[in-house]
Amino acid sequence: MLERSHLADNALQALHDEDYDVPFNTQSLNHAGMVFMGGRASTSLDGDWTFCVDLLDTGLRQKWFSMLPEAPEERTEPWDYDPYTGETVPVPSNWATLKEKWYFFEGSSWYTRPLDVETIDDGKRLFLRLGAASYDCKIFLNGVFLGNHYGASTPFFVELTGKLKRGRNWIMACVNNTRTRDRVPMRNTDWFNYGGLYRETALVETPASVIRDLFVYLVPDGSYSRICAEIAVDGDLDLPLTLSIPELGVDLTCPVDENGHARVEFAASPELWGPETPVLYNVTATFGDDRVSDRVGFRQIERRGTEILLNGKPVFLRGISVHEDDAELGKVTNEEDLRRRFEHARELGCNYLRLAHYPHHERAAEIADELGFLLWEEIPVYWAIDFANPATYRDAQNQLIELIKRDRNRASVVIWSVGNENPDTDDRLTFMRGLADTCRKFDPTRLTSAACLVNHARNRIEDRLAECIDVIGLNEYYGWYEENFDDLAAIGENSNPDRPVVISETGADGVIGPKGPEKGLFSEDYMAEVYRNQIATLRQLDYVKGMSPWILYDFRVERRQNIFQNGYNHKGLIAADKKTKKKAFHILADYYRQLAEGEENARKAS
Repeated sequence: MLERSHLADNALQALHDEDYDVPFNTQSLNHAGMVFMGGRASTSLDGDWTFCVDLLDTGLRQKWFSMLPEAPEERTEPWDYDPYTGETVPVPSNWATLKEKWYFFEGSSWYTRPLDVETIDDGKRLFLRLGAASYDCKIFLNGVFLGNHYGASTPFFVELTGKLKRGRNWIMACVNNTRTRDRVPMRNTDWFNYGGLYRETALVETPASVIRDLFVYLVPDGSYSRICAEIAVDGDLDLPLTLSIPELGVDLTCPVDENGHARVEFAASPELWGPETPVLYNVTATFGDDRVSDRVGFRQIERRGTEILLNGKPVFLRGISVHEDDAELGKVTNEEDLRRRFEHARELGCNYLRLAHYPHHERAAEIADELGFLLWEEIPVYWAIDFANPATYRDAQNQLIELIKRDRNRASVVIWSVGNENPDTDDRLTFMRGLADTCRKFDPTRLTSAACLVNHARNRIEDRLAECIDVIGLNEYYGWYEENFDDLAAIGENSNPDRPVVISETGADGVIGPKGPEKGLFSEDYMAEVYRNQIATLRQLDYVKGMSPWILYDFRVERRQNIFQNGYNHKGLIAADKKTKKKAFHILADYYRQLAEGEENARKAS
């Protein structure tokens, strides 16, 4: 009874404490706690979790996380919410897609589920892995705060070793998707602000000494004959660490330094990965009793002047942009949905996809490896981020490192993008240059990019960030937001960039069905004409080395509310049903077919 009174007193005090949330706003769950997952077994924690939306953050002020399970008839004090009984929702899911009353809800929501533990092995470690939580996620175990993660789209880990008890344990997650100035992204975005635990959750058991990270890559020296492996471990550093690639005859012992890091470089001649030859090799690392594995392709991507070279040969990126959005599931995705987007990209004649504007599900890059697609991946440093705020930079950099560490074994990923359409200010330049440097520090094998700015008064690409990245991304909407197509040609004449340009976005809305107009803006025919004019102009610009028009599917977004949009961006080449192709789809597919045929003829001639 004394413990109950103490909790009640704290809760009442917190009701009047405007700073009640300060102790929890620590970015304590970050890239440093990641565990390499390749080949590991895990126990799924997906399924029904007890759930409650919490607009006023009552749960934090009343300390719902400290409540003990108790039958209602045995309680002696009133309560506003019981985390252990009541409404449930499936995990993964977005609350906006579950009930109409939650559609536009922004704020905190509470998720609770039991975790029953029969035995505790002192020689093992346990980690809770959450694939993604949008956006700010606080984790509690048995009433104790374990940590805080920022970032809506990257995985994070919570170590439970030594914290679980035999019998029933309770995991709670307070997930908040409120848009704020210091978050990445901030208040103003152009996609739907889904909230919730929307990717898979799992319990991961490892030995006491564990492999934290494994990065295996072709050394980017142009020889195509050397491979490097970088491995991070923790635990007993005297244990043997080995690396094997059986198909290449590689079986090495890797010396570990006092910081738990190992780096080995060795001769090997793998068959190079590419769109026509998506060859993957089995890589295994063993550290004591811990063992991880991955399927890795080896290739080299580089820029030389205005050319993008894949394995030493020029490549034109025939692409399409993709959002992670579904009319029924929101940001939740699955194998069928992921493979469908690649099938449609193949129908378009693509060899490349831009995964916008945040890290997509990790399975997307794994499938791209398998099928031979090139990928541009990015973090949501989007529009007017609070560039002067060190906390905002820390958030962005952490999301970038989590993405890089998650996907840097994926041969398909050839570009890391550090931002999209940001104003060219001194603070922004410092911010973005730091992110580009972070890319190179954690991954020397890929190109960097960002969607840069055009000075429309002078019809030139003018952005100081362009000097800090390898590929200039250019979002242009001539025929839609900008009217005069002659200006697009003028940009080509005036800019004279010294590095490759990829048209990272272009397009127009085309609303089909009974709500779509027959002509003019938002009509399918107008959209088709924009694509015809874009293709006619862009094919004349020899420094343009790729394009990823906006976008593959229509997608949900709050800001677009005219009579034709009705809460959707209709620039998709395919409608939101992910089945109905618009006229522009076939126009782009025909252009890509012509490009592919030209490339094939050039190869034969050489």
